[in-house]
Amino acid sequence: MIKSRKRKPLVKQASALIQSSSVSVFEILTMAIEALWSNKLRTVLTMLGIIIGITAVIAVTAIGQGTQKATEQRLQSLGTDILQVQSGAARSGAVRQGSGSATTLTLEDSQAIAQQVLGVEQVSAFLQQNAQVVYAQNNDSMTIIGTDVNYPDVRNTHPQTGRFFTQEEVDGAKPVAVLGPTARDDLLGTRSNAEGAQIRISGQTYDVIGVMEAKGAQGPQNPDEQIYIPLTNMSARLVGNNSVKGLAVRGVYVKVKSQDQLDAAQYQITNLLRVRHGIFPEEGDTDDFRIVNSADIINTLTSTASLFTVMVVAIAAISLIVGGIGIANIMLVSVVERTREIGIRKAIGATSAAILSQFLAEAVIIAAMGGVIGIGLGVAIAFAASNLFKFPFVISLWSILLGFGLTFLIGLLAGVIPARNAASLDPIAALRSD
Repeated sequence: MIKSRKRKPLVKQASALIQSSSVSVFEILTMAIEALWSNKLRTVLTMLGIIIGITAVIAVTAIGQGTQKATEQRLQSLGTDILQVQSGAARSGAVRQGSGSATTLTLEDSQAIAQQVLGVEQVSAFLQQNAQVVYAQNNDSMTIIGTDVNYPDVRNTHPQTGRFFTQEEVDGAKPVAVLGPTARDDLLGTRSNAEGAQIRISGQTYDVIGVMEAKGAQGPQNPDEQIYIPLTNMSARLVGNNSVKGLAVRGVYVKVKSQDQLDAAQYQITNLLRVRHGIFPEEGDTDDFRIVNSADIINTLTSTASLFTVMVVAIAAISLIVGGIGIANIMLVSVVERTREIGIRKAIGATSAAILSQFLAEAVIIAAMGGVIGIGLGVAIAFAASNLFKFPFVISLWSILLGFGLTFLIGLLAGVIPARNAASLDPIAALRSD
């Protein structure tokens, strides 16, 4: 038996509609909403799959785009017009070590690049090595960068407090150090003024003269955790691996005048170093150096982040399919429960098209409402994540339109079979059902 209190309004509306020549969209939507409202709990539970799916799609897309934007900004803050020339890889038997492990680049190579390559604005050679750093009771393993006076301009990172070392200090291999902000916090702790502190690096005493501005992690490296000392001091007191051809360096940062000149500068540097190192590729020689283009790094990271975002969104979209299946199941159950109601409507003249339209409308309304709620939740989650993890809040219009379009399509597809089943019911058989 049908509960008359909930079904009478629908039947009365259906009877009134039959008296008119056609059924308007507004009237169909009104009846669909009343049918859904009469089963509020079931309607909300049916929407959950769509809500979760759209929330995941919007939130993941926004978070992915935000972190991608943050990565681009951090890399661009260090310069998009930079070439990094790395020394070659040393070999131990058949084992090839990483780039920079061999002493194939020298300070003289960096000077030749600065003087002979067109389009080069500044050059900064560097050494890099992990070492134990001690201050008072604090003892940490940190990355030490030995470099020259051009480093702040080439890498677009300058002292926040204090100063960087001078050319006189580089020429005299003075024991002075500039700390990254994280290195300062780890070593000096609550000390208010870093300048004037004395730290020990591999047993050697250094005077702290400044603290660099914060830049954030750049892939596997974090400049904020590094300590900078004069290249000549590091070569003489910490590394001690001078090449027979000059002062060995691990790499050279090359700043070109514009990003458009990166490829041309890379080609010239390659040929210059081949000539200086006596490398003849036509005779089978391999380069004992490697050149990394900052623009290529940004493009690679951007494409990787985009691919990862697409993959995660695709996985999240599976829940939308699950939500669509849930809508179809509930609508099929609804058709069975309302068989007698459908029979009454058909008996008083309701057309199959009117029945089909109402059930389709119910499925689409469930999906659309779930989509709107999911979009709101997704935007809220993305906003909260951007504030919590400090990356740009990015919401693209296409992701919202795509998410809402998917929910509409899923609702339409999920309602087709139940609506057709309802529309094809025989009125006599429907009236006889319990």
